[in-house]
Amino acid sequence: MNLISHQINSLNGEIICPGDKSISQRILIIGFLLNSRMEIKGFLDAEDPNSTLIALNGIGASIKKDNGLIYINKRDEHLKSPYKDLNLGNSGTGMRLIMGLISGLGINATLVGDQSLSNRPMSRVINPLKAMGAEIESNNGMAPIKILGSDICNNFHYQMPIASAQVKSCLILAALASNNSISIKEPKTTRDHTERMIEYFKGDIKYGDNQNKGLIKFNNEDLIPRESYDVVGDFSSASFIIVAALISPKSEIVIKNVGLNPTRNGLLKVLALMGGNIEIKNVKNICNEESGDIIVKSSNLNGIDISEDIIPNIIDEIPILCIAAAFAEGTTNIKNAAELRVKESDRINAMAEGLKKLNINYEVFDDGLSITGTNSFVDINEEINSYDDHRIAMSFLIAGIRSKNGIRVKNCKNIETSFPHFKDIMNSLGMKINE
Repeated sequence: MNLISHQINSLNGEIICPGDKSISQRILIIGFLLNSRMEIKGFLDAEDPNSTLIALNGIGASIKKDNGLIYINKRDEHLKSPYKDLNLGNSGTGMRLIMGLISGLGINATLVGDQSLSNRPMSRVINPLKAMGAEIESNNGMAPIKILGSDICNNFHYQMPIASAQVKSCLILAALASNNSISIKEPKTTRDHTERMIEYFKGDIKYGDNQNKGLIKFNNEDLIPRESYDVVGDFSSASFIIVAALISPKSEIVIKNVGLNPTRNGLLKVLALMGGNIEIKNVKNICNEESGDIIVKSSNLNGIDISEDIIPNIIDEIPILCIAAAFAEGTTNIKNAAELRVKESDRINAMAEGLKKLNINYEVFDDGLSITGTNSFVDINEEINSYDDHRIAMSFLIAGIRSKNGIRVKNCKNIETSFPHFKDIMNSLGMKINE
């Protein structure tokens, strides 16, 4: 499916932010381990979380969807090794978290995915899981992943060579599922949804002091089930709407119920430093996650140097940040983001290729980009390749706001993995996106 977005006069309105993809997947897995009836509200009904749901049902879970709600029921039977492969589709998060879960449960399973996921590196998860006691075979560190049983050790300590929330969460889930404790030291702070969720269910998570900065200890004890869980809005999805409002003229948008977890919302700080007019109201705590309403108005942005420390916090938002930089005055430098090369696509290459077609000045590094923006509207005659990557597709569709003759993006079906109603929501605010 190809989509084209057009120049507009303004964006205005109010929307409720779609549920958080990362939290939706984690609550399914931890809810499965709690093995008690629970109702989940705000679940993101998109391809990635649904792949995780189907995989869990494949190993004996009883999870059902009904009228926009998710119901996790107590299992009637013992866990079993699945009789067929667990297909995680396009979800790297789903595959890495399920690898930890399966390893911790000690059952056998083969995990597969689509072509994109099958090319994504899994060794960063496989190696520590093997060190914990899992027996795993792979295709040179990629899917299909065969987990052939495990004997997870207690009090495992792992010093992460690179900052990755998915690796951290995978190992914590392996410890949780096997009733063991674990300590992990991360080089930089990464998203902490798993830790917050465990704390919400009265689990024991301890954090290092100044002498042991970055150390996280999970001391295994029984979590206490709850009858319901509310998923806050996905900040990554909100980021596309935020940048759209900033770069469009005469615009003001309210995005309600956006997750404001400090390990996720670094883009707000970056955009504020660039001159973005952004206000947060109605902040509250929902199931141990911060949430609030974000008000965004049209702004004249300026290029800045992005701090190395904030990169792990904004890694998923860098594609849309590149679009903000493309329409900012001056140069924005993004480095220390080599992780972008092993996402759903090589996002550094994909963004560079698209920026070239927008006639935006840029420079490519092994670990990032330097982008010199423009205050004008761009004139583009070539279609953009999304490389079957949802964040690349949405980013360049947002750029269509500042195009003279529209921006056509190829292969946009992938948007369904994380933001299934993206086109309709953006059009309800004043965008013009059509096939």
